[in-house]
Amino acid sequence: MRFVGIDPATQTGFVALDEDGRPLVEVELVGKGRKEKGGITTQQLVSLENQLYQLLKPGDIIAIEQPAMGTQSGVTTGMIHGGLRSMIYRKGLTYVDVNPQRTKKYVNENRRLAEDDDKKAIIATAVLEHYNYSHSSHNVTDAYIIAKIAEAVQRVKNGQSLESYTPYQQDVIQAIISPAAKTTKKKKDKSVPSKRRGKPAAADSHMPETERQFLF
Repeated sequence: MRFVGIDPATQTGFVALDEDGRPLVEVELVGKGRKEKGGITTQQLVSLENQLYQLLKPGDIIAIEQPAMGTQSGVTTGMIHGGLRSMIYRKGLTYVDVNPQRTKKYVNENRRLAEDDDKKAIIATAVLEHYNYSHSSHNVTDAYIIAKIAEAVQRVKNGQSLESYTPYQQDVIQAIISPAAKTTKKKKDKSVPSKRRGKPAAADSHMPETERQFLF
């Protein structure tokens, strides 16, 4: 059994941990083929999908990061996220989704940062402080956090105490295991109340008598 974290992007981070949480695979996947400025070609996407498919193994416990809200490359992001998830499905495996904010929160770095802050460097520092882990690729570093989330979720599901994790990590684990139910707002009744008086319809109708007699 391995704990796998996937950070989907044109340069996808992939990390697989062993049963003790130690890294077995740490790699950044890049689709090969004709390039397209500001996006990804079909050739690159298929290459990226094939690389992921070959890395996955039976029994993998997988967590994959969701698209970030407000991403500027919506079409490319959708293609990559959908394609990689389909590879997990084709391999006969399942996965849990991890919100990008929860990835940051798991290492206690989901605070709002200034525009000029090096966000990736801040996350990398947090990972080093939490796990004494570092990698030259920020995508792999993110995938490592996601793999640790996959590990924690599985361990808690199997009976490990939630209290063995920090409070902010507990929040992330609990949110994945038992997501809060979404409340649906009641639709307003848009029906228009009748303005007619309480009289028989015939008496209140504006239809001429000559037409009224042919109604059934």
